[in-house]
Amino acid sequence: MEQVLSGQPSTAASTTAELLQAARKHLLFTANRPEIVMASGQGMYIQDTEGRSYIDFVGGWAVNALGHSPAVLREALTEQASRLVLASPAYFNEPMIRFAELLTGISGMDKAFFGSTGAEANECAVKLARKHGALHLDGAYEIITMRNSFHGRTLAMMSATGKQQWESLFEPKVPGFIHVPMGDLDACFSAVSNRTCAIMLELVQGEGGVHAVDEAYLFGLRKICDMYGIALIFDEVQTGLGRTGKLFAWEHYGIKPDIMTLGKGIGGGYPLSATLAVDKFNLFEPGDQGGTYIGQPLGMAVGYAVVRELLDRRLTENAQRQGGYLLGKLRLLESHNLVRNPRGLGLLAAFDMPNELAAKLAARCMELGLLVNVTGESTIRLMPPLIAEQRHIDEMADILTAALLDIS
Repeated sequence: MEQVLSGQPSTAASTTAELLQAARKHLLFTANRPEIVMASGQGMYIQDTEGRSYIDFVGGWAVNALGHSPAVLREALTEQASRLVLASPAYFNEPMIRFAELLTGISGMDKAFFGSTGAEANECAVKLARKHGALHLDGAYEIITMRNSFHGRTLAMMSATGKQQWESLFEPKVPGFIHVPMGDLDACFSAVSNRTCAIMLELVQGEGGVHAVDEAYLFGLRKICDMYGIALIFDEVQTGLGRTGKLFAWEHYGIKPDIMTLGKGIGGGYPLSATLAVDKFNLFEPGDQGGTYIGQPLGMAVGYAVVRELLDRRLTENAQRQGGYLLGKLRLLESHNLVRNPRGLGLLAAFDMPNELAAKLAARCMELGLLVNVTGESTIRLMPPLIAEQRHIDEMADILTAALLDIS
């Protein structure tokens, strides 16, 4: 019987207008996107279908650690795809073992689990903490998280997240998450009960506007966890693997977690994440945790290649050096009353506007060829690839200054 393939995409070149029309017709609406279509990218730059080029200080939301279309990622994909793409999660594969060995070696953790998204890694961390509670804390299941935090978009991770605008969304939420203000040790201590199995936080709240945790506060959290035998979980999905000028953000404080999650930059653009844990939390039994794509060879080969490249090119040190230069540029703008409260660690930075014009500023920056991220009505976040050089920061600062003057 003849089969009619009415849904086949056209092989003919489409105009931007045609592509946007197709997007509106066929894509489920989830965000207000600008009227452009991205087509290609190389290094620090990305181009749209009209041929316009943008210097990218969003970096795929801190994902494109090696910039756009890095050769090492392409080569890893090609080489591994010619050998083995997927073996089923029921079997070991060599890239999985090698990547786990690399990550545990550089982090000082003991065990690794691999997923595809940061939310998936955080779900795994929550499961480990609750398994610990079931086995060792008389069934404790509650996890203390921070207000203004962000841990992902699955229903459980939206419940863990401390965004006020999500409080009434998709009710009923997954129970068992207690939100307290970040930095308020007394509030956290008061929230601990015989139902508590973990404390979970970002060391720098990225989506929350780039706010770093205080060292004394973090030391206090570590003491609370040790005192009550509960897990300390660091969500380093955004901050891990060099973003903050240290390989892991916890190295700024010298306070190690029991469980740590990684994502974003770990795959350099390939969907990949990891949950790392010390041996004490190696608690899963067969059937407790899994997934069709966990540890699949293609992703493991890419992750190994990306992390190896980060290490070999010393991009953590580059993030520290260029991050200082970037902060200096923002402080210069602050001295001219164009921005407020510049802040950051490494190549994760933010500043506030003297008014609620962040979206207008981002739009004007895009018109001038610069991509920046809006995290609130008055806040702009910068997350360029870790390959950024001083000349790229100079270019960004020139465009940002022009945009600020245009909207002031």
